[in-house]
Amino acid sequence: MLRMALVRPGATNFDEQGRIKGTLDIPLSERGAAQADVAASELRGLGLEVVYCSPCQPATETAERIAEQADAKVKRLEKLHNVDQGLWQGKRIEEIRQGQPRAYHRWRDDPDAVCPPGGETVADARHRVKKALDKICKKHKKGSIALVTPEPLASLIRNHLLNDNAVEDLWEAECERGQWELFELNGEVAISCASTARSDR
Repeated sequence: MLRMALVRPGATNFDEQGRIKGTLDIPLSERGAAQADVAASELRGLGLEVVYCSPCQPATETAERIAEQADAKVKRLEKLHNVDQGLWQGKRIEEIRQGQPRAYHRWRDDPDAVCPPGGETVADARHRVKKALDKICKKHKKGSIALVTPEPLASLIRNHLLNDNAVEDLWEAECERGQWELFELNGEVAISCASTARSDR
């Protein structure tokens, strides 16, 4: 059986300002670095063999902190880049809510039906997630690994592992950082899931 820790990176200044990160490269804030260190300390006892991460800076920095404490390797996977939110990237969530209320509500209620202007559809992101996870699960049949990836991609990974296509509020998910969940996998499907840590926002 494979144990997989799904980790959200620590916070960035964009998170603290309520801005949409998407695929932008933004370093961890001081608070985010502290969140990453807490996660690293909590994950140290899992016996991690490798820490996979999205190519963005906050995921990479968080993964490096986790790997250092776990004495594990870090592997960046391009297919785990965050959902490209196009022209929304860098904007405050509140700007979208006020300026594009229809798009805001559809992204909250039915994200599969929305493509951020100049961005990527949820369906395309799901396809990437499946290919990346299939490859990881074929390589690791047992042991413990971690995946460090930002929201909203982390929610799509979670749904894939739980074989659940019902995406929750991605605006809400956008505000999650520093937390992690532990999945026990039989093949490519989770047979158990435990929410093991949640940081303040």
